[in-house]
This record gives sequence, C-alpha cells and structure tokens, in this order.
Amino acid sequence: MPNPERQAKVKRTTEVLFKINNTMPFTNEYNALVKELFTGGLGENCYILAPLYMNIADNLHIGDNVCINPYFKCMSAGNIFIEDNVQIAMNVSIITNNHDFYDRAIITIKDVVIKKNAWIGAGATILAGVTIGENAVVGAGSVVTHDVEANTVVAGNPARIIRKLDSVKL
Repeated sequence: MPNPERQAKVKRTTEVLFKINNTMPFTNEYNALVKELFTGGLGENCYILAPLYMNIADNLHIGDNVCINPYFKCMSAGNIFIEDNVQIAMNVSIITNNHDFYDRAIITIKDVVIKKNAWIGAGATILAGVTIGENAVVGAGSVVTHDVEANTVVAGNPARIIRKLDSVKL
C-alpha cells in the first residue's frame, strides 16, 4: 500500500534534484538548491557536484567539510550519516534498502554510517547496514557488504581488508 508521506518526500527530492542537475555549479542558485535538498542536515564547507541521484534526500545527514563528487547515487529509504571530512569520489552508490527475498513488495531498510575522515573510492558501492570506520579507505570499484574498521583499507568485490593504516600518521 503506498505511503503518501514517503511519496511526497520522493517527489520533493526528485524535483529539487532536477533543478540541481540542470543548474550551473558554484552559483548562488546552485548553492541554495543544495541547501534546500539536504533537509536532514548539511554541514559547513561542503563540496557537492551534480549530477546526483537519491530517492529521499531528507534521510541524508552530512557533516562539515564533506566532498561528494559527480554521479553520487543513493537509495536512501534509510538514513545515511556522513560525518566530517569524508571524501566521496565519482560514481559512488550507497544503498540503504533492499527487497525481501520472498515477498519483493516488502522493503527492508538498514542505515549506513560513514565515519570521520573516511575516503570512498570511485565506483564503490556501500550496501545497507554498513558502517565505514574513521579514517578508513574503500578502494575504487569495491562492493562493501560488511562494516569496515577504523584505519583500514578495503578493496574488491566483496571488499576485503588490504591493510591497516598507521594511526600515528593520520
């Protein structure tokens, strides 16, 4: 059964995204639209470049000094928490929802958290329920199916630990 509140949020997100995706970046109009889009919270000094896609922008919570490059895609029925100083490369997907294996009309939802100073490489996909730890690095093209510990580099499909980072240098 359709949820009118959810449908209204999707409609609002779609309309604002259309405007953002068709507006010159770094203009006052573009910046105002980005602020209008992220009603869940948008920190200071963020760098967000279109084109973007998401279904419910209200569920994105973005900290300070976050960099989101073009072709960022979110299936955001659940919440996505992006903490301070996170870098997200081009063509990254974050997915908070899935379908039940037996009854595809049922949507399952789990939040995604990206902790401070994490770096998500180009073309990576982060699946529902995952937390990316502080200072973690997700390699380009990786599919992250499980939590990533702080100060860890992961890569591959599915993403696996490549190495630990020296926390003294961070």
